[in-house]
Amino acid sequence: MSSLNLDDFTDLIERPDGGVRRDAEARRERQIVPPGALGRLDELGEWLAAAQGAVPVRPVEHPKAVLFAGDHGIAELGVSARPAGSATELVRDVLEGARPVSVLARRLGVPVRVVDMALDCDPDTLPADVVRHRVRRGSGRIDVEDALTLREAEAAFHAGVAVADEEADSGTDLVVLGDISVGGTTAAGVLVAALCGTDASVVTGRGGVAIDDLAWMRKCAAIRDALRRARPVLGDQLQLLATVGGADLTAMTGFLLQCAVRKMPVILDGVVGAACALVAQRIAFRAPDWWLAGHTGGEPGQAKALDRMALEPLLDQGVRVGEGVGGLLALPLVQAAAALAAELPERDDKVDEGAAADELVEE
Repeated sequence: MSSLNLDDFTDLIERPDGGVRRDAEARRERQIVPPGALGRLDELGEWLAAAQGAVPVRPVEHPKAVLFAGDHGIAELGVSARPAGSATELVRDVLEGARPVSVLARRLGVPVRVVDMALDCDPDTLPADVVRHRVRRGSGRIDVEDALTLREAEAAFHAGVAVADEEADSGTDLVVLGDISVGGTTAAGVLVAALCGTDASVVTGRGGVAIDDLAWMRKCAAIRDALRRARPVLGDQLQLLATVGGADLTAMTGFLLQCAVRKMPVILDGVVGAACALVAQRIAFRAPDWWLAGHTGGEPGQAKALDRMALEPLLDQGVRVGEGVGGLLALPLVQAAAALAAELPERDDKVDEGAAADELVEE
């Protein structure tokens, strides 16, 4: 039995300030560009104002990409285009600036933080600040065994909460949440299928590096078998994460919930983040009000999860690489919305009234 009381998050998480949002909407109606002319940017600016509790909205000046990393035992079944246990190579490439997320982050001026939760490597081979929250070396093969013990799940969840607190305390004003994993999309598919009450084939996608048909069938079978193990523990979200999630997914769930507690907005990236968000929604129904869906990458599990949470993706570029890339691509849209909401001047109604009076005199 877990000593962690997840019900506390229901009480701790408030919705973004509705009164501030109405003030932001009223301000938008007074600006020189007619409401609706900027499309969804209006909605984004108003959402961000409510999240910040400020009108006019403040610029997003200190965003951070936070990437949780882990290897999954289910990758041993050949469900990924990458070999099992190879997520460490991806992490090293990110740290050396050689991955897509590194390139985009440099271009956008966004710091990248990698958090090792369950990489299958000697922790001494990575920087101390990357490995300090690690729970275990690799997560279990979820079709035949639990991903984690309950104690490990608690530790991973607490680590995610601690990372969220660290970011909020350091001044981060918006997070792009991503993952670096091998086998992570399979675990994510199990969580989405379990929580949405659907079959494995409905949520099984091709992954970040598209797999062939045989690998897809292996992945579908793995999700089906893990789903049988997930269904009996659906009522206990921490046990669900321990059974078929993994240390990285469990930490991401805790991170998302604590970001909502700390009123720190989050842009979700791919199917792994969407699956964790779906679990977090089950824990605290108001939490999704603090998140944006950065993009859709074509993964059916991601689409299913976002639809269940009523989160509409900002972009659709078919980006499947994961590691926060789609979320980073959406970040400039959010920053643009904040700038427009804050800096567009309001109409001078006195001038308009004077012009109307002059017209009446001339008539």
